[in-house]
Amino acid sequence: MPARRTVIFAGGELSKQFLRELDKEDFIIGADRGALFLVTHGVIPDIAVGDFDSISPEEFKRIEEQVPRVIACDPVDKDLTDSELALDLALEQQPEDILLFGVTGTRLDHTLASIQMMTRVLQRQIRCSAMDLNNYVTITGSQAIIQDRGYTYVSLLPVTPEVTGITLEGFQYPLTDATLKLGQSLGISNRLVSPTGTVTILSGLLLIIQSND
Repeated sequence: MPARRTVIFAGGELSKQFLRELDKEDFIIGADRGALFLVTHGVIPDIAVGDFDSISPEEFKRIEEQVPRVIACDPVDKDLTDSELALDLALEQQPEDILLFGVTGTRLDHTLASIQMMTRVLQRQIRCSAMDLNNYVTITGSQAIIQDRGYTYVSLLPVTPEVTGITLEGFQYPLTDATLKLGQSLGISNRLVSPTGTVTILSGLLLIIQSND
């Protein structure tokens, strides 16, 4: 029976507090340095994957000894990032949700690639979110329920050239049947005014970012 949720720990910015988000039923994948982070903190992922070029041979041996399935690839002769390799394995599990940690950081190219990667998950009718210390990111092509997770702001950014029929409920600045186009800042820095808010759209793909300064 497929796990309800698959969680990926990639090699970007990670924190011990992310471990509190895990459930015992989760299927866990460690990508490159993300696998080392998990093992170091006493969490054994179901799979470790990547080129492992950011860790030492001794650290890689530690992963091999503890993780039941390790998939190592050549750091040069590969077409996908470690995060996307992990995502492909996550999709094989056919979960209801995929949660991403460590997919943001100082490399803007990797961060943007990871956010764009989320659209692939949505195309498979699987919910997807990414979390770091300052942001919780989701994407929707229809409707999303936004929980108050303690973040100050909720911002909406179109992923497609245009997102139509945007209706917000439970927000400080409501919208009804609005349209957002790439490059517009209308959806930046809204706030929840209730424990949950609802974002509904008619067409396009919309990025929903809960964030703190």
